[in-house]
Amino acid sequence: MLGRIRRYKPDPVAEEIRRRFQEDFGDLIPAEPTTPEPVMPQAAPGCEVDDFLPPDLRVPSHDQVDGRMMPWPQPLILDGEMVCCAGCGAYRGWIVISTRDEIWLRCRTGHQQRETRLDTAWYNRTAGPVDATHATFEDCLRHLGH
Repeated sequence: MLGRIRRYKPDPVAEEIRRRFQEDFGDLIPAEPTTPEPVMPQAAPGCEVDDFLPPDLRVPSHDQVDGRMMPWPQPLILDGEMVCCAGCGAYRGWIVISTRDEIWLRCRTGHQQRETRLDTAWYNRTAGPVDATHATFEDCLRHLGH
């Protein structure tokens, strides 16, 4: 039975019943109502309709942003080892910076170190939505409390 395709022949008796019914009662059956196609509003000649978001609600695309940052207040553990700042020994209160497919860690005292065990995919999975954009690196650090 598997793999067999059954082809049903039309039943001549059923076809004859349908034909006679249509002849006898076809005018009593209302035609299917047709719904008019929706009419798109037309702009006045010379006017273009802007269907994009207003400028204050738009988010810059990835090629317009030099990098992204997020706070990481708890200790960062990678490969079973706690990451510590090479400059001051801090192990919490990081700012994680993603720029040019590299991940950098910045401690509260301003030391920065590249973290090769993290990648942009980890950052994208871990970071929340962007809540603000800033023109300078310092503005972003101030926004994040550093």
